[in-house]
Amino acid sequence: MTKAPAPRSASYNRRVNHPAAPADTLRATLADLVDGLPPRQAAQAVERLIANYRGDTPTDAPILRDRADVVAYAAYRMPATFAAVRSALGAFAQAVPSWVPGSHVDVGGGTGAATWAVGDTWGGTRPVTVLDWAEPALALGREIAASLPALREARWQRARIGAALALDSADLVTVSYVLNELTASDRAALVDTAAGAAQAVVIVEAGTPAGYARVIEARDRLIAAGFRVAAPCPHSAACPIVPGTDWCHFAARVSRSSLHRQVKSGSLAYEDEKFSYVAATRIPAEPAPSRVVRRPQIRKGQVLLDLCEPDEQLRRRTVTKRHGDLYKAARDAAWGDSWPVGEAPRGA
Repeated sequence: MTKAPAPRSASYNRRVNHPAAPADTLRATLADLVDGLPPRQAAQAVERLIANYRGDTPTDAPILRDRADVVAYAAYRMPATFAAVRSALGAFAQAVPSWVPGSHVDVGGGTGAATWAVGDTWGGTRPVTVLDWAEPALALGREIAASLPALREARWQRARIGAALALDSADLVTVSYVLNELTASDRAALVDTAAGAAQAVVIVEAGTPAGYARVIEARDRLIAAGFRVAAPCPHSAACPIVPGTDWCHFAARVSRSSLHRQVKSGSLAYEDEKFSYVAATRIPAEPAPSRVVRRPQIRKGQVLLDLCEPDEQLRRRTVTKRHGDLYKAARDAAWGDSWPVGEAPRGA
């Protein structure tokens, strides 16, 4: 007697019969995985792992030890990592509108959130390699990737991320939430290796002062290697922020899962993932005329925009109703958006 196949979950059937955007497919796939993990175990694993990933202490062993760790942390962190990397890639894609990466290497990619973000940004298929030193993370990444046709042929390869890492040539190299796990010398070596292998490098770190400092270090090394900054900066000169006084970061809104609400004891349906990033390239690029670097302040009859501008200065621009369509655009502007520099007078 032939054994009947196991019934598919409702989310699986929705994905097969009604293909969704990568973000929706990823969320549904992760929900299926975490359904099989006891809620208390998942929450405890996340709480323990957050301290490692949000900390500044380099590690010399994989943080994700087994499948339970990986499932819990993937369910908790992959949607946020996807959103942050997708936002950075979106800004980069605006600067290189006619360019599509023909190959992608994700360094320290773990379960592959950045590969999903690349697929959502450009679509289509390309050779993809994910490198990480945690075999359980790679195994789960491969399993999750089966839900997205563009990633079914991706290579998931175990590698020690650091000074000894060698990279094959690729159009795009992504390094997201990895530099904080490395020593200063390994960080420098990794950025140099990425610069030697890629036409474009996108680096994303946590949106903290320490994360921003790591991004600036990487930015400086990429520029020294002959790259030009495509995003978020409107120039490749020194960052105008005085070290220690502020930091450049952005935010991506992420829908919270039940696991998020359990871990954070919160009821909000969303949270904002704060991140810092740099996207640099050897190919011709047109950076934003200027970049909104703080959440716009909407007041009666005016909008205050804090901008990083191409003359290497941070300025506040005031856009009022008398600016007509520009005022409407300012009301719709979001933190991280590009802005047409010089279109509104300076103001307090």
